Amino acid sequence: MTDLRVENHGSIFRFIPLTDFAREWIGEHVSEEGYHPAWPELVVEHRYAADLAQGMAGDGLILE
Repeated sequence: MTDLRVENHGSIFRFIPLTDFAREWIGEHVSEEGYHPAWPELVVEHRYAADLAQGMAGDGLILE
């Protein structure tokens, strides 16, 4: 079962949580401060996306 769907939109990536596990991970590892128009969905600059995806996968999340 996929925990997050990752969409590449060129200059940004969207990390869309599909499970409670993914929403909990985001709540524990990502600050709500700043600009998050669709919390807990994440909108991330491309330069941070790979590190974020690796951290998620390293903690057992399955990304699509």
